[in-house]
Amino acid sequence: MKLGENIYLRKDGRWEGRYQKGRNKNNKIKYGYIYGKTKQEVRQKLYPLKEKYTQLRMIYGEATMIFKDWVELWLANIKGKIKPATFDSYSYKLKRYAFQVLGNLALNELDHIKIQEFINQMMDKLSSGTVKVICQIIKSCLSQAIFEGLIQTNPFDKIKMPKNQRKVRALQQSEQKKLEAVAKSEKKKGLPIMLALYAGLRIGELSALKWSDINFIDNLMHVGNTLQRVASYQDDSKTQVIKHQSKTHSSIRIIPFGDKIKQLLLQHQQEATGEYVFSTGEKPSEPRLLTYHFHKIREKADLKNIHFHQLRHTFATRCLEKRADISSVSALLGHSSTQMTLDIYADNLLEQRCKVMEVLDSCI
Repeated sequence: MKLGENIYLRKDGRWEGRYQKGRNKNNKIKYGYIYGKTKQEVRQKLYPLKEKYTQLRMIYGEATMIFKDWVELWLANIKGKIKPATFDSYSYKLKRYAFQVLGNLALNELDHIKIQEFINQMMDKLSSGTVKVICQIIKSCLSQAIFEGLIQTNPFDKIKMPKNQRKVRALQQSEQKKLEAVAKSEKKKGLPIMLALYAGLRIGELSALKWSDINFIDNLMHVGNTLQRVASYQDDSKTQVIKHQSKTHSSIRIIPFGDKIKQLLLQHQQEATGEYVFSTGEKPSEPRLLTYHFHKIREKADLKNIHFHQLRHTFATRCLEKRADISSVSALLGHSSTQMTLDIYADNLLEQRCKVMEVLDSCI
């Protein structure tokens, strides 16, 4: 029997309260329900829920489609519009991390409090850089939901994104000499290390490098592709290797190299059998194989707690130590702007700034 206020006496003797959550994809009202032994008990539980969902509908909209259903629609819409590796990365991160916490929540329940709780949980498991990427993907996904009229505001607008990780440390010159000595002795397995140290290539760029990308007459190297192993969207337990063009125009670049690197490359070419500079049979050597060889060489050089990406940072640091101008370093690294280079390597320029101040001070 209905006694007003959307509170009902059920046949089983319990009281039931009903509140409106929003509207489903068919524009029908979706209700939430609570139960209690007495009408007063239900009333006390019901009013806060009515107030909560009234506020949610006013701020975030009426959509009660659950988050993971919207993500599937969004992914289907962007597939083919972005690079396959990027698509697989988005799919994997959303399904692997976001669905666990946010998957069954309605779109209009994704308020900034729940998003902050999600970020806090992820920060306990993942690096701040990875969490930031995941947040950016979800924010883009919800921005499209706003465009489609499903929600009114994006809860990420009120969220402070995780701070970037600490800057990667460059190798000390003594460490670099030890690593180079072992890398040269390993020849084929050590050459990727030498190219990272003296050309600043990323590991995926090394895997995708072809002999046709190298101009031995002018000592120039064309870098425009990258190789990456990503999770398969169809099956999370499987991965696939994808070669694709570099993401940004600035990442496609020409890198000069010196005679010593030229000799190492020519020596390696004499033993090469395929079109790729680093290959396993006819196939390119993928990043995880190059990483495996790197760690074996690192161990032989008695170096601990360093990773391959530090070699690229070491290249940039040595350039700055030799007073290379920031524009040239930025172009060699394939950064989108000199500001990006400055943000990453500001600490490496501190010594030069101190010397500038010394010169000015001597003029007083």
